[in-house]
Amino acid sequence: MRGCHHSGQYNTQLLQELLTFTNSKTAIMSIRATISHLLRATGLMHTADLLRYRSQQLKNLGRNQLFKKQNPEVALPPDYLIYESFQLDYKKYYNDSQETAREMTELFRQVIGPRGGLRILDWGCGPGRIIRHMKHYLGSDCKLYGTDYNSETIKWCKDNLHDIEFNLNTLEPKLPYADNSFDIIYGISIFTHLSADMHDGWMNELKRVLAPGGMLYLTCQGNAFKKILTPVEKSHFERGELVIRGNVTEGHRTYSAFQPPRFMENLFAPLSVVKHIEATESDSKPLQDIWIACKGCR
Repeated sequence: MRGCHHSGQYNTQLLQELLTFTNSKTAIMSIRATISHLLRATGLMHTADLLRYRSQQLKNLGRNQLFKKQNPEVALPPDYLIYESFQLDYKKYYNDSQETAREMTELFRQVIGPRGGLRILDWGCGPGRIIRHMKHYLGSDCKLYGTDYNSETIKWCKDNLHDIEFNLNTLEPKLPYADNSFDIIYGISIFTHLSADMHDGWMNELKRVLAPGGMLYLTCQGNAFKKILTPVEKSHFERGELVIRGNVTEGHRTYSAFQPPRFMENLFAPLSVVKHIEATESDSKPLQDIWIACKGCR
């Protein structure tokens, strides 16, 4: 297993770290990180996240009702499925996801060129927020597949998105597809919720079902997220080690993994990394890195 740091040793050091900062932005980030650690240590992280969900639900109630009234043809998942996979804003959920699909397909074409009849797998598809838009940009002759470990999510997808084949997988790295099944596999913020062992297991499984010449597109929490790490976490991250914030259910949105570039390069091998789009620093919520690798390409 590659180097990995688990932020599971909760002690007075976390509080002492708060006293070492003078920069106000750094102090705010540190306070948030420390609160996250304390919630995990006390078993209250899921409760806090549920309260955040209820808060978003109330805050966005008016605008969400308006979007639903103005767009009655748009099938929307239950609120918690939207929150779990994105943010509880119907307009952003639908329109931003459509724009993300457009941007992704442009990158697909840059890497594998204009090809018809593509077989595409959305790994960790959630309630289909990206894959529902893919045929609009790639053409009706592509074959779309989605897989996720959330049974409620997959049931909703099967009931509402009828031109896509959906599969319920488990958290364990095993998919019901033959070797070399897909030309494109993508996973949006999936490794960001998995343990070190699952990074290795799932990457091997994705390599297995990726066809020769096919591309693997993944996002992860890279250097842009260093600003939200504690000093201890940051030191491990800068040594190229995977940083895990656990003590919650693996796979859930509150389980968080941070991937240094060196770690990702090793994880992809022997696939060839053909593009790494590193997210830029910003004062708002950090953006994830994009990694694209190819099987059998040079």
